[in-house]
Amino acid sequence: MKRIYLICLLLSGFVAQAQENPNSAQAQENLNNTFSRIISEVNQHAEAYDRLKYSTEHLGHRLTGSENGRKAEEYAFKLLQSYGLDVSYQPFSSESWSRESLSLSFNGDPIAAVALAHSPIKVDLNAEIIDLGNGLEADYQRVGDKIKGKIALVYLHILPNSGKDLKNLHRSEKTALAEKYGAKGIIFINSVANNVLLTGTASITGQLINIPAICIGLEDGLKWKEALASKVVKVSINMRNKAGETQSRNILVRMKGTELPNEKIVIGGHLDSWDLATGAIDNGIGSYAVMDIARTFKKLALANKRSIDFVLFMGEEQGLLGAKAYVDAVLKEGSLDQIKYMLNFDMVNAPTGFSTTREEMIPLLNAQGENYAALDSTFKNNNAISVGLHSDHQPFMLRGIPTGTGRGGKLPNNAGMYYHSNKDDFSLVDKAGLTQTIRVGAAYLYLLANAKELPAKKLADNELVDFLNKAGLKEPLQISGEWRWGN
Repeated sequence: MKRIYLICLLLSGFVAQAQENPNSAQAQENLNNTFSRIISEVNQHAEAYDRLKYSTEHLGHRLTGSENGRKAEEYAFKLLQSYGLDVSYQPFSSESWSRESLSLSFNGDPIAAVALAHSPIKVDLNAEIIDLGNGLEADYQRVGDKIKGKIALVYLHILPNSGKDLKNLHRSEKTALAEKYGAKGIIFINSVANNVLLTGTASITGQLINIPAICIGLEDGLKWKEALASKVVKVSINMRNKAGETQSRNILVRMKGTELPNEKIVIGGHLDSWDLATGAIDNGIGSYAVMDIARTFKKLALANKRSIDFVLFMGEEQGLLGAKAYVDAVLKEGSLDQIKYMLNFDMVNAPTGFSTTREEMIPLLNAQGENYAALDSTFKNNNAISVGLHSDHQPFMLRGIPTGTGRGGKLPNNAGMYYHSNKDDFSLVDKAGLTQTIRVGAAYLYLLANAKELPAKKLADNELVDFLNKAGLKEPLQISGEWRWGN
């Protein structure tokens, strides 16, 4: 009997080893079978499109700190709970901001405008305006002290015919430069036709800024930009806003890993939106996709080697506040090293490939993407490295954690033009594209949670500095005050 027991023990060890080998035919077949189950479940039962439709029609915008924001938090919590998931809130403090009134005139002519978030509570300003082009540091150095005490007029993006290889800065970074060089205010010209107005935070920290930041439409902006070439233009700004400390809440779903419970994959998307519209594209399509990925994992009872945190972040629009709160919490409890990868879904639609910040991941993504593509004809396996800032992956990336998302798809109905604007409503959403995001996101997550080993490791500080320098992110991080490694 003892001999038989030993033989059985050896055989069971051999089987377990074969199952753990990601290159074994059986392991690949199991992975492909799970991919097929995910595709079938999402195609037949995805709820994100209808749930997002309800949210935009009945809850409205999801501004952090507002009553609407609290309703959105509660709706997401109850929805995830209805799927049988283990849901909790992660509260954090933030400075809420909301607009009250704004009047803007150029040489006495009223101009349609919208305040950028975290502008001061009260502004009564009359000053000359100066054309600062793209609003980059070189533009301020060009005019020198002439900007002091005046208002900067800048293009939100990069002006046509500005020269090659100019890298744009975020509106908050352009605002910080205006303040640095002594401007009393900054007015952005939107780049979307028909005088579409856009909002967004002008603050790097999520705190109130010291100067008013305003957006005006393209046609109005170019008209006055041309006028500045031949005459002095005086601007009058009368602005009132509200701000105050408030409690917001991330929504968390935790799934414990079966074999590597102390290794964790985080998948998230920001639930909050701006208040001009209902945030259907930014970021309804991302956050509701994440919720449906969680539903899919629960419905299929998928067993994952690594633990998974599904997170709906609030406060992204105000300065990544929810993501920073999540990272601060794991730093405080000493569990940051457990996070092996972060997937962020922010305005992702109909992805045809995987995106990653780390080149070490590409061989794994290419190999398994090819297998997934054989099952899902919408997926083209066009995977790539992409490194950037200003979404919820940033606090994770700045701690050396590999991050990724879906790539290759286009936003539907020219929705990219209406980001942060009063036109971001449900009519822009494409059901097929949203369903594709859920399929691809679920497959990517399952692969990460079950791979025997993830090729990209957490970067040490010296490695992270090299990585960020190579990606060209040192300058914007220095402007924002988030470069913590000296000069």
